[in-house]
Amino acid sequence: MTATTAYDAIVLAGGAAKRLGGADKPAVSVGGRPLLDRVLAACRGAGRTVVVGGRRPTARPVVWAHEEPSGGGPLAALDAGVRPTEADALVVLSADLPFLSERTVRQLVDALAERDSEAVLLTDADGRDQPLVAAYRAEPLRRELGLLAVEYGSLSGLPLRLLTGELDLARIETDPLASFDCDTWGDVSTARARIREHGNVLDEWITAVKDELGVELDVDTHVLLDLARDAAHGVARPAAPLTTFLVGYAAATAEGGPEAVAEAARKAAALAGRWADEAAEAQGEAGTAEPPGRPADAPGTSGGDAAG
Repeated sequence: MTATTAYDAIVLAGGAAKRLGGADKPAVSVGGRPLLDRVLAACRGAGRTVVVGGRRPTARPVVWAHEEPSGGGPLAALDAGVRPTEADALVVLSADLPFLSERTVRQLVDALAERDSEAVLLTDADGRDQPLVAAYRAEPLRRELGLLAVEYGSLSGLPLRLLTGELDLARIETDPLASFDCDTWGDVSTARARIREHGNVLDEWITAVKDELGVELDVDTHVLLDLARDAAHGVARPAAPLTTFLVGYAAATAEGGPEAVAEAARKAAALAGRWADEAAEAQGEAGTAEPPGRPADAPGTSGGDAAG
């Protein structure tokens, strides 16, 4: 396997959410998006994404699976999720990870490809293993789930540590927030507050808008922000949002990717620059022009005449 290893994803979206008062946890909104959709966005590179839990609208296409019996716990859910997968590498995630990123998912997949281990787990800030933020080799995972089912008669109610205890594990450390999960309403409040912090809110908002509109395009937001600034200052404040809209429309019409957006932004920024230059020239000409009034040699315009 290489750094471009194909993988399938399994997202566990069941559970009773007792610490949330029985709320439908995957549907809880953080940053205007359900927790489940946030996790699905992080594994959008998967060839197939299997969600184990009750059917619901999702921002991305998924395959649905259900554990038997319902509410059988994480091992039973994982067994149900493995069955429809096809890839040799499987990313396993819980559905309540508001800060999980596509970069972290790729790190897990790449680490599995580069090592001889049977699974790669994320460790949290306290060094604890996170078996539901992990990448597994499909064959050993299927093998151990089958052996546990034979040994115990059923996977229902069994803890995850029985599985991880039988696998050859490797561990990686990455963004400490990647494994932050929303088990309580306090956790939800913390997540909602954090995404509104100054350093996070813009990226969070742009990601949410793209998901809401079904836009997959990754563009340099700094280029668009610079363009908006130039249009606002060089032309007029309302020109900023209208100009960025037209840039996006032009790129879409040209059926281009990020390069088309960048080229359209460059042209619009140059135009805004020309408008700003003309405005500066006009101000300069106004400052040097002879003010209206009587000619300089007209009576009463000199100091002597005024003293008269």
